[in-house]
Amino acid sequence: MNKNTLIGSILIAVIVIWWMAVNNANAEAQAAARAAQAKAKAEKQVVADSASTSNALVLPKKTPEIKAAPVLGGSENAAAPAVANDSAAPVAPKAEIAERSVTVETDKFIMTLTNKGAKVKSVIVKALPDSAGKFPELIQDTTLGAFDLKLDNADLSEAMFELGNTPAKIVVTDSAKVQFAFQDANGNQVIRSYGFTKEGPAVRQENKFIGFQPNAYELAWKGGLKETEDIPKSKGFMGIGGGGTYYFSEVVFNDRYSVEREMPREQTSFNATEGKVIWAGLRRKYVAMTVQFDEAVPAVLKTKPMKVDNEVDPGTYKLTIADDVRGAQSINYDLMILPLKWDELSALDKDYEKIIVSGWSWCGADVWFVWICKMLLKLLNMFYSIIPNYGIAIILVTIIVRGITTPFTVKQIKSTRGMAALKPQIEEINVKYRTDPQKKQAAMMELYSKNNINPLASCTGGCLPMLIQMPIFMGLFFVLGRAIELRGAPAFLWISDLSRSDVVWNGISIPIIMPSGLAILPWLMVATTYFQTKVTMNSNAGMDPAQQKMMVWMMPAMMLLFSAVMPSGLVLYWIIGNIWSIAQYKYIYSKFPPVNGSTPKTSSKLKGKNVKDAEIVK
Repeated sequence: MNKNTLIGSILIAVIVIWWMAVNNANAEAQAAARAAQAKAKAEKQVVADSASTSNALVLPKKTPEIKAAPVLGGSENAAAPAVANDSAAPVAPKAEIAERSVTVETDKFIMTLTNKGAKVKSVIVKALPDSAGKFPELIQDTTLGAFDLKLDNADLSEAMFELGNTPAKIVVTDSAKVQFAFQDANGNQVIRSYGFTKEGPAVRQENKFIGFQPNAYELAWKGGLKETEDIPKSKGFMGIGGGGTYYFSEVVFNDRYSVEREMPREQTSFNATEGKVIWAGLRRKYVAMTVQFDEAVPAVLKTKPMKVDNEVDPGTYKLTIADDVRGAQSINYDLMILPLKWDELSALDKDYEKIIVSGWSWCGADVWFVWICKMLLKLLNMFYSIIPNYGIAIILVTIIVRGITTPFTVKQIKSTRGMAALKPQIEEINVKYRTDPQKKQAAMMELYSKNNINPLASCTGGCLPMLIQMPIFMGLFFVLGRAIELRGAPAFLWISDLSRSDVVWNGISIPIIMPSGLAILPWLMVATTYFQTKVTMNSNAGMDPAQQKMMVWMMPAMMLLFSAVMPSGLVLYWIIGNIWSIAQYKYIYSKFPPVNGSTPKTSSKLKGKNVKDAEIVK
């Protein structure tokens, strides 16, 4: 590794920080722009709504003490339904309906439904168990729940639906369906049903309209999505290692062209002016929940940040999905409960795997970078299937990556050594042809040709391996930090979880550097980085001694700041890479020593002519 390689190593660390900073800055800028768009559209919609008299769904006037049932298919001042039922006479009011819940258990999750609004109250996913073996709740606020329905102006979130003789607990052995029915004073009805299968991640949600025709609908997910993991209580260098890097909350949706992952800081609208969505929802570190439509629809997504009682938790969002009914007699979609396991997401063929990791579409990274991450995870899983230890799998991946880049490194070192041997002749040519650039260039090329030296090899050999390693490093950064397969996966000795820092004692913490407690791997990273930098600097006789000394100490210090809060699997990969580089350069330099055992001294002769006193034109 020469100066180019060291600069490339520094760039990797800088790009990681820059990547995070740009994402945050982009999120803020996009949020501001979309907020402005949403405001303009809202003002326009208010005008349209005030002028519209077509079959709007509204609530009758009510007092704060008593919430009246919504009237379906009428306007606020209407005395009769806009669309009559089979019977023209109003239906007599029924007895008051008591609030009830139904719990449905499948192989994948346990979902609790309530007849108050016929909505989802709770979702417990049968994955991601904690240390006590308990499965996590996914709804952040179960009192608010998810998927309230509003039809035109009629908000059904507080309406009491009939549940019939449905039992309080259903264990799905093949398939099951829970149906809720609401009927207003005019006899208009809304039937909300939830269909379950034994092993599937989807819940089929159907909303049928009887006796009236709504113009628009809105689904309101007010309860947000809860983080399933314990979040570290403090952040490291530049915020890395806290909620903003490894534990985050996103609004996710597929707009047919790409999967968007957004972190708005204020109330924001997406897809408000154009475009269609296939699915939309919320995501946390290892889980997502989405509404998946049967076909792409021009729905508008509105999000509002939702604070939680944990200052290091980035929080969640309230999400609404609004669209026109367009004459349909029902609104149907699938509610997807998705632990973020790559193979299972990929099998759904809806680009859900891009919730785990995506890339910039302008450079095609949403394809090639996602593919790299997929291959890295497949490679890890393949090695794990042979030797059931992800720590060993990471070591084997490191060896493969370094093995791929070694031929380029060997070529670069040979070229560098050859250039060093030709340094006296190069200096003499520079002096002799200092006033004739064309002759100087021709003499240089002739010198390189006679000695079989490719002057570009020092660049391609030094930079190309780094260009190959950089996306792999970034891919491992995301895979090891986000892949559910590595959640809680031990390696060996003290490394108990490759997706977290290897803290061995939380009784001692170093502010900024090791805020969560004392870890071992970062110090091993410092040691191996020091020796790697030292051996490469000592082998690079052309570098200024002061610059060598600076690099020898700067690189380990920088890597300590970064590695102390990285997933231990990523730090392990980097340590093994350092050890490989030390051994590689020791071996290569023994095979390709400098000419005559040392770097030649500068000569003062060129074809018998003394050029020692020549003035060099700068």
